[in-house]
Amino acid sequence: MAVSPGGATNRPPALPERGQMSRPVDWLARAAARVGAFFEPPTSPHETRGASVVRPIVFGATDGLVCNLSLIMGVAGAAGAAGEDTHAIVIAGVAGLLAGGFSMAVGEYVSVRSQRELLEYQIELQRHQLHHTPEQESDILREIYEAKGLSRAEAHLIVGRIMRDPERAVDTFVREEIGLSAETMGSPVAAGLGSLSAFAVGAFVPLLPFLVFGGGRVAFGTSIGASGIALFAIGLAVSRLTHRHAIWTGVRQAALGGLAAAVTFGIGSLLGTAVH
Repeated sequence: MAVSPGGATNRPPALPERGQMSRPVDWLARAAARVGAFFEPPTSPHETRGASVVRPIVFGATDGLVCNLSLIMGVAGAAGAAGEDTHAIVIAGVAGLLAGGFSMAVGEYVSVRSQRELLEYQIELQRHQLHHTPEQESDILREIYEAKGLSRAEAHLIVGRIMRDPERAVDTFVREEIGLSAETMGSPVAAGLGSLSAFAVGAFVPLLPFLVFGGGRVAFGTSIGASGIALFAIGLAVSRLTHRHAIWTGVRQAALGGLAAAVTFGIGSLLGTAVH
């Protein structure tokens, strides 16, 4: 809780009323604002703007690349001769792209939507408790601040100021007692569409060479190379969020994807040999 020199606390963003977070009218504007904020220079080393949008996009692109690359390599290994059966590889790649993309979209949407529904419930519950048992809730909040190292007098002073504003009190209780915040959740629709789009783009990378070159060793090698470069690029993007070494993060991302592809290619080769 930030306190200005004049003694007044910085007012938190207004909490949504009942059902307000369920209206999808302005989800696109909120998502665009988060993505735009992510590309702006950070104002602090602790800056995490855009994380609610970047997470499903980075995760979706990585999952699409690794999943479809592994699937294509497995089918190529089973087909033999580094993927001469182009028809089977393309069918598997397209099926993996569609199935994985929709699975990611549904999973992200349900996950974020469930979090927001839980937040809505907790907000209404907290409003009810603050209306009917304000003293009990004040005691709970004072205990929280005392556990963080404040003296009893300091905790009493801060809680007293918070309780003067019902909406500020609800916001504080939801954050401090429940650990939820609408600001870090993002939009379920944006998360779902972001995951679907990112997965599809990632999954298309290892598939494209087989569509362009029509199979064979050239398509096989190009698919691996393009996927490795794409995974390395995603690693660089992740390093911007985590403030880790960019090259190391990119190499780690590419190495893990390559390991998954090698394992599935080996298993596919063994299965192809056993079946034939």
